[in-house]
Parts: sequence; structure tokens; C-alpha cells
Amino acid sequence: MCALLRTIFGIFLLAAAGGCSMLSPPADLDLRLTRTSEHGLYSVSMRPLVDPVDINRLHPWEIRIVDATGAGVDGVRIDFDGGMPQHGHGLPTKPRVTEALGDGKYRLDGVKFSMTGWWEMRVNMKAKGGDDQVTFNTIIEAPTQRVLAAAR
Repeated sequence: MCALLRTIFGIFLLAAAGGCSMLSPPADLDLRLTRTSEHGLYSVSMRPLVDPVDINRLHPWEIRIVDATGAGVDGVRIDFDGGMPQHGHGLPTKPRVTEALGDGKYRLDGVKFSMTGWWEMRVNMKAKGGDDQVTFNTIIEAPTQRVLAAAR
């Protein structure tokens, strides 16, 4: 009887996990990777430093913060987090800024997406010009054929 219950429970978990990956993001989702911060203090850009951005791999990103004049903002303390709004969970890692690159650029290491779908990435900034935050949306798609072929 216990083996039967374990099997049924296992099938239920697989079905539930499969159902989660089928969620569609909102049709009007803003996927721009340059955005104005919530209080309008900064323009913030993000870009991955690898291509493609695969699931279950650590990858670095670059964050650039500029003020209203377009000048890079140095000396910003950045806290980063994110997650999947439709699934109710955060990132599987704790990404952090590891290097200030100058001209308002910062290297963010430790980003990892554990599954395909819609992810939010939140940048919280503490700076002399004021504290602010910005949220980016990204869609992580299924691995490319090239990656699948390499796994064989």
C-alpha cells in the first residue's frame, strides 16, 4: 500500500510541475532591459554577459546606472533579487555585485534561472543621489537545439 501511495504521489508531483511550466506570461509584459527607476532618479540597464542565457547555469550580468544627465553613477550599493511571480518563488541563488567597472557599470555574478518562463529581476539602489529601485522582466525560453545536441 505504501509503494502505491508513493507512486501516486510521485505522479501527482510530476503532473503539478509540468502544469507550472505551461503558464503563459502576461501578453503586455514589458521586456525592455533599460528602464527608468520607480522614483525617476536613474535610468538602469541590464544585459547578460553570456549568450545564450541557459537554465540551471550561473551567468554574469552587467548593470549600468545613469543619472538624468546621462552620466554614469558610481558608488551605488546594489541589492539584487528576483523570482517568478506566477510561481511564487525566488531565484535559486543570491546574486551579488562583485565588481564596480566604472562609468556607472557593475558586474553582477551568481544569476541562475532554474526553469523556463517569466522571471522578474529587481535592482535596489542606495546612492548619494537617492535610493530607488527598478524591476525588469525577462522570459527564459527552452534550451536551444545546439545545447540539446551537445548533451547527447
